[in-house]
Amino acid sequence: MITLQGKNIYLRALEPEDLEFIFAIENDESIWEFSNTQTPYSRFLIRQYLENAHQDIYEAKQLRLAICKNDTFQAVGLIDLFEYDPRNNRAGIGIIIKDEGNRNQGIGSQALELLIGYSFKQLNVKQLFANINPENEASITLFTNFGFQKIGIKKQWNLIDGVYKDEAMFQLLNQQS
Repeated sequence: MITLQGKNIYLRALEPEDLEFIFAIENDESIWEFSNTQTPYSRFLIRQYLENAHQDIYEAKQLRLAICKNDTFQAVGLIDLFEYDPRNNRAGIGIIIKDEGNRNQGIGSQALELLIGYSFKQLNVKQLFANINPENEASITLFTNFGFQKIGIKKQWNLIDGVYKDEAMFQLLNQQS
C-alpha cells in the first residue's frame, strides 16, 4: 500500500471509505471538462472501481491516490498518474482539490511534489505530462512552479458545452535519468 508523507499532507491508496468522496467528485458536472467525464457514475460502479484499486500501476496503467491532511484520514483531493507507459517511461499527471476552502493552502503543491518524486525515483519515469485548459491559471501556475513547460496547444481539443476549447500540454523531464 502506498503512503507518501509530506510536511502537512500525505498521499494514500484509496479505501472503501472513499466511496462517497469519489462519488461526489466524479458526479460534479463543474469539473467534468477537466476529467473528460461525460456521464454520471453510480455508487455501484465506483464501489467496483475501489474493489479493483489494489491493481498496481503496471497492470492498471494508472495510479490514483487520496490527498489527506496529516491530522485526518478524510480525503480532500485526488492525484493521479494516468496513461502510464513503462516502455517509454512516461505518464500523465492530474490533481483535484475538492473544496475551495482547501485550495491555496499548499496542499496541491505538496501533493504534486510527492508524486513527482515518487514517479521519478520509484517508477523511473523519464517524463510527466499534464493536460491543462489554457484558461486555468491556477493549474498552470502550480505545474510551472515545478518546472513543467508548455510544449504545445491542442487546438479545439475538447467539446465543452457545445464549444470546442483548446488544451495545453505541459511536460516535465526527469533530468536524473
